[in-house]
Amino acid sequence: MSPITVVEGRRLSLTNLDKVLYPGTGTTKGEVLHYCTTTAGPLLSHLRDRPLSFLRYPDGPDGQRFFTKNVPPGAPSWVKTCEVPHSTSGPTRQVLLPDLPSLVWAANLVVELHTPQWTCRAPGIADRLVFDLDPGAPATIVECCTAAQWLHDRLAADGLEVHAKTSGAKGLHLVVPVEPTPAERTTAYAKALAVEAAAALPELVVHKMTKTLRPGKIFIDFSQNAAAKTTAAAYTLRARDTPTVSAPVTWDEIADCTDPQQLTFLFGEIAPRLARHGDLLAPLLDPDRARPLPAARPSRAQATPQRSRSARDSP
Repeated sequence: MSPITVVEGRRLSLTNLDKVLYPGTGTTKGEVLHYCTTTAGPLLSHLRDRPLSFLRYPDGPDGQRFFTKNVPPGAPSWVKTCEVPHSTSGPTRQVLLPDLPSLVWAANLVVELHTPQWTCRAPGIADRLVFDLDPGAPATIVECCTAAQWLHDRLAADGLEVHAKTSGAKGLHLVVPVEPTPAERTTAYAKALAVEAAAALPELVVHKMTKTLRPGKIFIDFSQNAAAKTTAAAYTLRARDTPTVSAPVTWDEIADCTDPQQLTFLFGEIAPRLARHGDLLAPLLDPDRARPLPAARPSRAQATPQRSRSARDSP
């Protein structure tokens, strides 16, 4: 019989607590649940009001993995959901994780947590802008740091505040608080900066997903700003051989990085980092830190005034 625990008044059945989920470290499901409960404060704050997509890996990263946005079968009636519009299939319902019982229920399913850049209060209206810096081997997160610093300075020039976290996989995520903006516009702005970065750092950066372009380069993925796309949430565990975390990092850590291990964080390192730094992404939760995107630059055709027709223009 599965053990029953009560979390803030909610009864939960927890299963297979001794199962090894991360073979590289021997980490068990019970240890994963413990991590989620001890990191619940900052983790839940970054999930608040955001519909969840789950990457499930119930038998560990080497077992079956599947992505789901729908409410999982058998979800308790008290798990909160929200309606999410979809352009093709019509509205669906997705899970919200507003509290510790909901988080423990989701963690028992063994999931990566992914969120859009908008909340259920305003679907498709982004309050965050994200860049996913993905290294193509033999490039690593070290090279991502160079691209990240370029983007940091470029975003600052537009009056935007940027924060960083590891993806928990190979690269970096840069996250910018913005005033509510349609996702189409944040995507266009992010794409423009990715193209600009590729022009400024042609030996390092690509902005196209084409696989043949990516070896040894940093792909700046701007597409995760689209309303239908999601990004791994801050503090979520990832489905890797070891229990790596998408962990907030300082800009000093990025500037000083010379080895990928310097920016690889396992779940046991997160509590000491929170004790030392606090939640480095807390500014994302303060609406007063959000700034508007700069006005769209006119295209070359728009910027060049048409000549008035004169005698010399006549045939």
